[in-house]
Amino acid sequence: MQKLLKLILTSRVYEAAAETPLEEAAGLSRTLDNRVLLKREDLQPIFSFKLRGAYNKIAHLTEEERARGVIAASAGNHAQGVAFSARKLGIRSVIVMPLTTPQIKVGAVEGYGAEVILHGDNYSEAADHCQQMVETTGMTFIHPFDDDLVIAGQGTVADELLRQSAGQMDAVFVPVGGGGLAAGVAGYLKALCPEIRVVGVEPADSDAMARSLAAGRRIRLDSVGIFADGVAVREVGHLTFDLCRRYLDEIIRVDTDELCSAIRSIYQDTRSIVEPAGALGVAGLKKYVRERKVSGRTLVAVNSGANMNFERLRYVAERTLIGEKQEALFAVTIPENPGSLRRFCSDVLGDRNITEFNYRLAGRERAHIFVGISIRNTGERHAFGQLLGEHGFDNIDLTDNELAKTHVRYMVGGRSPEAGHEVLYRFWFPERSGALVRFLGSMGENWNISLFHYRSQGGDYGRVLIGLEIPPKEEDGFREFLDRLGYRFVEESGNPVYRLFL
Repeated sequence: MQKLLKLILTSRVYEAAAETPLEEAAGLSRTLDNRVLLKREDLQPIFSFKLRGAYNKIAHLTEEERARGVIAASAGNHAQGVAFSARKLGIRSVIVMPLTTPQIKVGAVEGYGAEVILHGDNYSEAADHCQQMVETTGMTFIHPFDDDLVIAGQGTVADELLRQSAGQMDAVFVPVGGGGLAAGVAGYLKALCPEIRVVGVEPADSDAMARSLAAGRRIRLDSVGIFADGVAVREVGHLTFDLCRRYLDEIIRVDTDELCSAIRSIYQDTRSIVEPAGALGVAGLKKYVRERKVSGRTLVAVNSGANMNFERLRYVAERTLIGEKQEALFAVTIPENPGSLRRFCSDVLGDRNITEFNYRLAGRERAHIFVGISIRNTGERHAFGQLLGEHGFDNIDLTDNELAKTHVRYMVGGRSPEAGHEVLYRFWFPERSGALVRFLGSMGENWNISLFHYRSQGGDYGRVLIGLEIPPKEEDGFREFLDRLGYRFVEESGNPVYRLFL
């Protein structure tokens, strides 16, 4: 504890980083009946808190280490932090980035004077190549989170929070990836104001810290989510795990829809657009208030970054209403006869606001409708499902069905009578040229594609839905193909929304 405090208080971050403001979010405060404050790390020179840790580490290098240069593996904010810091100090920097990295991020890093090397389809492959270069070049590796000086640099956020709030905070919500920011903030606050609750926030599909804390040891995830790519870490650090285990009060997990809702909430209060990882603090804060029913408290969320790809805004907007519990999606079955659709609309939908309505003739006995409605809360969503049942309409609540939200709502069109022995899979492809060709080339001409859906969402990975005709005797061979392919996938053949609409 004493070592960490000393490193934080003697850090050199302000040679490059700014002391960011702590601002009241009037809209969130009013909506949540609590005083909500936002720590605006999205206003740093590189639009992310990562500058603090990177600069503090590089500024403490010896002259000999500086002469050899610095190197890092990153596809995001850490890369920009290292590049910016190295330029500030007149040091050569090399950043190894995956081939899937969007050009906007590559250009930003190169704009700070770093040499960019593109290698591999993901961070792990880039990191392995980076380590090989460390061994052959002697350059100093700048770790994104598991380093005392990096943690101390991030911990200066907590020092500012205490000064800016005069210690008048009930809880602080901190995004968690590798754990550097959470470790620094929690360690500092618990040393000086142990009564302040420090809550880490992770995406539900990238929850390495939560699982590690529950197990009492570091857990390595088999895969991580791709939406909040700034915190998509398979394994947290040795140092960060130890500090978070001692000083974090709890971890809250949030899903993609809740993150989209948080991005919108921040925009409404600040007119700034944070990246998904940057909105974790607000997403966790909103969930905390909703589930704990707290009011009249002073709650702080760290807006950790704003390096958002513009192309992703469409996806965020589409998912926001669900994240705010203001939209519900249902599959509804009605009789396929004259007047049934009119009766469904007049007797059940009534004056409700319709956000989506998809229908296509699929048979002569029953019709399946994909419908979205505006709601005010979860209770209204459940009440609508009950109302459907009372009117004799079979229905399935699809609001939490990822297949429905990501693909099916855009491709409702009925079954193909020609498709036989069809199986359905969702794949995550590296978003770069040749990914689909590689998939098709690996598969050869063994199996016929019977369904395909892809829609750009502006991320490092694309989401693809594929239907394939796989005869029973070839199922083992297909499984072997999937194992060799190396792409992340989920089988959806048993998903009810597939059976109803596709």
